Amino acid sequence: MDGNIQLNLPLWISAAIVFLLLAVSAFFSIAETALTSASRPRLHALARGGNARAMLVVRLRERQDRVLSAILLANNLINIFASAFATGVLVSLFGEAGVAYAAITMTVLVVVFGEVLPKTFALNRAERVILAIAPVVRIAVLMLEPVNRAVRWLVRNILAVLGAGKSERTAEAAEEELRGAIELHAAPGPSVRQERAMLRSILDLADVDVGKIMVHRRQVYAIDADQPPAQILEQALSSPHTRIPLWRGQPDNIVGLLHAKALLRALRAKSGDPNALSIAEVAMRPWFIPDTTSLLDQLEAFRRRREHFALVVDEYGAFLGVVTLEDILEEIVGDIAERHEFRVPGVRPQPDGSYAVDGHVTIRDLNREFDWRLPDDKAATIAGLVLHEVRRIPEAGQVFTFHGFRFEILRRKRNQIVALRVIPPGVRPKRPVAAGDSAA
Repeated sequence: MDGNIQLNLPLWISAAIVFLLLAVSAFFSIAETALTSASRPRLHALARGGNARAMLVVRLRERQDRVLSAILLANNLINIFASAFATGVLVSLFGEAGVAYAAITMTVLVVVFGEVLPKTFALNRAERVILAIAPVVRIAVLMLEPVNRAVRWLVRNILAVLGAGKSERTAEAAEEELRGAIELHAAPGPSVRQERAMLRSILDLADVDVGKIMVHRRQVYAIDADQPPAQILEQALSSPHTRIPLWRGQPDNIVGLLHAKALLRALRAKSGDPNALSIAEVAMRPWFIPDTTSLLDQLEAFRRRREHFALVVDEYGAFLGVVTLEDILEEIVGDIAERHEFRVPGVRPQPDGSYAVDGHVTIRDLNREFDWRLPDDKAATIAGLVLHEVRRIPEAGQVFTFHGFRFEILRRKRNQIVALRVIPPGVRPKRPVAAGDSAA
């Protein structure tokens, strides 16, 4: 009976019906691609700005599994119906050979005009397209909801039987997706590379401990609290720092924190007589934190306590170094304290493409500045990385290769690597670096 109906229809009407169905199929293909390809941050920004269409798209994406299921269901039903209708028309015109003609014709038409062409179009204009068709998509989803619900119920039960019913998306997966988006953020110019490094550093705050960025106790400027007040005042004023630890007995025994402004206020209260000062009254109580505290937690602690300075200790309570709010901010934006000829202090580029590096330079600074991928989970400094990899204290002049880099030991002082030469992958050094040539 269906064949007689199709046979009695004029050929142009039958062709119009087929192309109308293909147009509807193309619409759903456009909707599917535009919905999944549109930039989520841009849509959220538009929605927060009051764009009604963007708000609708955001709501659709919040139920993306239901929406995509409805779109795919409608698209497949239309393609099947169009193929069946075209087969009936061509069979009535050409007999059994019409089946082959219909298969070839509809395959070409569906692939080109129902899939590839509309999806390519939508991929190049994702945000603009989805904002334009969002109301129609919403109506289609609502109309197909009963059938769509039945299909989703069937799919869920089949997946449950196969043991694949639970979603595997986790917070770690979401973070990796965000990191991938940051890596794809590329454009000419150094500013984009700096932005990418800053975004990476923000995501790393929760994974990096203060022990990896602290100023080591050997480099901490501290004052003996048992000295006369006048001498302490002189040393404090000659220091470039505003917050100075006070120690008693031995340098590792920190008993207080001296703030330059508090010291000057106390000096003014004593009419400028330094010998009348009581350093114990002026000094603040030191704030000790464990070296395993993450940068994110410490940043929140600085904000909560309204302090900028903390002393880092290990699990036994031994003093390791100091960390400041500025240290954490520099992990994000780079060095902000001073201006250097080269952006990473302790690093000097060589004419042959290698770098002379002080052993205390941190791996994170090198990775951020040069876009390297040296691991920083086992060691904080470049010297520590070499020691971790070679499992012994190397001699000056020895060369090691790992992680795609070459490391030449330039100078060693006792058991400490003072300076080394780092040769990145792809660099062919033209001359050796003398053992006494260290980074500035």
